Amino acid sequence: MNPRFDLTSFGETMVRLSVPVGVRLEQAKVFDVHPGGTESNVCAALAGLGRRCGWLSRLPDGPLGRLVIRGLREAGVDTGAVVMAPGTRVGTYFVEFAAPPRSSEVIYDRKDSAVTELTSAEVDWDYLLDSRILHLTGVTPALSASCADLVSEAMHRARERGVVVSFDVNYRTKLWSPVEAGSRLGALLPLVDILVCGQGDAATVFGLGGEPAEVLEGLAGLTEARHIVLTRSDQGAASVVAGTLVEVAAVPVELVDRLGAGDGFTSGLLDGFLDGDVVAGMRRGVALAALVLGQRGDMVAATRPELEQVMSGVHKDISR
Repeated sequence: MNPRFDLTSFGETMVRLSVPVGVRLEQAKVFDVHPGGTESNVCAALAGLGRRCGWLSRLPDGPLGRLVIRGLREAGVDTGAVVMAPGTRVGTYFVEFAAPPRSSEVIYDRKDSAVTELTSAEVDWDYLLDSRILHLTGVTPALSASCADLVSEAMHRARERGVVVSFDVNYRTKLWSPVEAGSRLGALLPLVDILVCGQGDAATVFGLGGEPAEVLEGLAGLTEARHIVLTRSDQGAASVVAGTLVEVAAVPVELVDRLGAGDGFTSGLLDGFLDGDVVAGMRRGVALAALVLGQRGDMVAATRPELEQVMSGVHKDISR
C-alpha cells in the first residue's frame, strides 16, 4: 500500500515579524507578519509542487497558533496531527533587513514555546511515518532536550519502518554552540539517508573545510547517507553522484527577502529524489532557492510550471 504522504516533518513554526530595508526595529510602526519554520517551509514548497505533505508540531490553542495553522493549510500542507495546547506560547522572531555595510538582524523570542514540551506520547507516530520521506533538521534538537530526544526517536522509528530520513544540518548560532551541535548532530548523522549541509555549517560544526570534494568526503566519513549534498550559497551546490562530483550553479536573482533560500533548495532536492533523480533535484533546488529570495516571507509560493520556467532560463519581464 502506498504511503499517505510524500513527505512529513515536525518542528517549530514561528510567527515572523519583519520590517522593510531601511527601517530599524526600534523605530517600526508596522510589521509584515508571516509564519515561518524550516521544516514547514519545506512542506509548503513541496505542497505547492503537488506533493502530499504533512507537518506535526505543538502550538498554542489560540489566535497565534491558528495563524500558523492557517498559513500552512493555505499552502496545501496537512496539519491534522498538530497538538493544540492551551496556555502555551508560540515562538516569534523579528527580522530587520539591512543594506550593506550593515548586516540584517534576526532576533528570536522562542524560549519555552509550545513545541519545546512536545512529548513522544503526543506524537501521532502512525501519521508521521506514513510517508516516503521523513524530513528533519538540526534546528529542532537545539530547542530543548525533549525535542532532541524526539528527533532521535523519529529517526530510529523511521529506519525500522523503512522510511527515508532526510536531514538538513541548518546550524543556528543563536540556539547552541558549535561544540554542542557537533556532538548531538554527529550522533544523528549515521541514521540519515539524505544529508544536506551548508558549506559554512560543515566548517563551523564539523571542522570540515577546503574544496567541495574535500568537504563532501569529510561528511561521508560522518554518515552512511546514500546522498550527501553541500550547499554553497550564491555558488550553488555540489554532490558526489555515482562517483562523480556534480556541481550546480546558483540561479541569479534580484533579492527581495534574504530568508528561506536553504529550505527552498532542500525542497527542490527532495522533489527530485521523489522522482528518482537527485541531480535533477539539485537543479530544481537552486531554482526554488531563487524563487524564495524573490518573494516576501520564508515560505515560497511556486507552482511546477513556474519552477520549470526558471529552470529553462527563459525570463519575461511581464507574462501576458
